[in-house]
Amino acid sequence: MESAAVRQAVADAHRREWARVLAATVRVARDLDLAEECVQDAYVSAMDAWLRQGVPANPGAWLTVAAQRRALNAHKRAATLRSKLPLLVVPDAGDDPGDDAGEEIPDDRLRLVFTCCHPALAREAQLALTLRLVCGLTTDEIAHAFLVSEPTMAARVTRAKKKIAAAAIPYRVPPLEQLPDRLDAVLTVVHLVFTTGHAAPTGPGLVRADLVDRALDLARTLCALMPDEREARALLALMLLHDARRATRTAPDGRLLLLEEQDRARWDRPQITAGLDLVRAALRGGRPGRFALQAAIAAVHTEAPTYAATDWRQLRGLYDLLLRAWPSPVVALNRAVVVAMSDGPSAALALVDELAADPRLASYHYLPSTRADLLRRLHRLPDAADAYRAAIALCDNEVERAFLESRLASLPE
Repeated sequence: MESAAVRQAVADAHRREWARVLAATVRVARDLDLAEECVQDAYVSAMDAWLRQGVPANPGAWLTVAAQRRALNAHKRAATLRSKLPLLVVPDAGDDPGDDAGEEIPDDRLRLVFTCCHPALAREAQLALTLRLVCGLTTDEIAHAFLVSEPTMAARVTRAKKKIAAAAIPYRVPPLEQLPDRLDAVLTVVHLVFTTGHAAPTGPGLVRADLVDRALDLARTLCALMPDEREARALLALMLLHDARRATRTAPDGRLLLLEEQDRARWDRPQITAGLDLVRAALRGGRPGRFALQAAIAAVHTEAPTYAATDWRQLRGLYDLLLRAWPSPVVALNRAVVVAMSDGPSAALALVDELAADPRLASYHYLPSTRADLLRRLHRLPDAADAYRAAIALCDNEVERAFLESRLASLPE
């Protein structure tokens, strides 16, 4: 078989199967680092084996067996060392270590998300570990998602692993009655997986469909697991409404299309209907949470027959509520975009200039790109050009960078 075809098959299996393979290997390895090492070795061995034998019909199953065998062999070779390592699953006395203590959670990947979101770990560590282990993201990709430098993120992940080892934190699957205590962290992780796929921070494509689909699968499983949790329904609604536009976000030639340029007739109407039903359910029964408010914002955009007919005043009110519920600089920046439509670009520019002092947005290319667009609309063209250049320097996604470069080139001399 051609080596290029095998490399592509391994890459596809990494995108699609990493989380399932790792989660299944964790049960056998019972140690976080060992499981990750065995899975990485399995992917390396797949290159040689698939060249000789051909790509198997079920690459995920092949990789899982290969990784689990490595874990079992490691246990046989290093029983004494293994007793000094933090166990991911600590069986009760008399239990078979291979038994599944978490049958309440039907998806191995979601089970691993819950274990990574152990309350003894800081929220940033929970999120970073989950993105690394469940999604297989690189340190650089995770750093982009958190708006920090790669060395900072690498240190954060290392500290989290050291805490697991030093404190001997047992990663047990919590019983159903304890799941709500970890729900917010889990929802945050799933949302971050989705946003990382919806607008890929790096690479040649605008969307990483594997991450989007993985997040949707996890959200659906969460809703089935906890059907009474309004924020779980809200998160699924938010993702469905955003993803309904997937086919219209780029032109046939790969060019980025803004919301105002997208063909709304091509949006996924069944997915929108499902999302709107979930939004209505999430908004009933008390004060809405941050995911319900974001889903409501997405619903306003989705229900507008045209971009010009969007209810910008309603959106501004929803963003005001969201900013109080979730005081994030990214939320504030998105609110400024809505202010530009409701009150004009000058009012929005003042808000964006205030946000420019926030160090959390120092590497966030959407800040200078938003500022550039506002300056362009105000006919401050030299300042707009400088802002576009700043955004281009920070942007590592090729589709978005090409869009920014075309905007810069279109400015009059």
